[in-house]
Amino acid sequence: MRAVLQRVTRASVTIEGQIVGQIGRGLVVLLGVEQDDTDGDAQHLADKIIQLRIFDADEGRMNRALSEVAGAVLVVSQFTLLGDCRKGRRPSFLQAAPPELAERLYETFVAAVGVQGIAVATGKFRAMMQVELVNDGPVTILLDSRKRF
Repeated sequence: MRAVLQRVTRASVTIEGQIVGQIGRGLVVLLGVEQDDTDGDAQHLADKIIQLRIFDADEGRMNRALSEVAGAVLVVSQFTLLGDCRKGRRPSFLQAAPPELAERLYETFVAAVGVQGIAVATGKFRAMMQVELVNDGPVTILLDSRKRF
């Protein structure tokens, strides 16, 4: 699994003119699922994201986790994170999981975040979405479950 995290002051997902998910302070997680990802990858990545100390503490240093700032998470499925651009001019998505597996692991990830008491909003799997966000910092972090962070 690959994830792009963006620390935000607010974010939303719109589909066909309707807001389907929105949060205030927290993280936008763009999530890509690979062919050989497992439930363990989803759980591990969720745990890591929740515990990451990327929110400012009183002294201005990043030293607080999501739960410490009462933050929320907006999770958006994004298979394009798995695009391989090493050859040619068109990305290859051969490593992306088939839709059935990707959706199941996406839902597993969302549940793993929510069960820890974090407010979670989502987009809609396999839908064309518009994501709006205000990146706070800016802070953007890349995670890959294969590299075990």
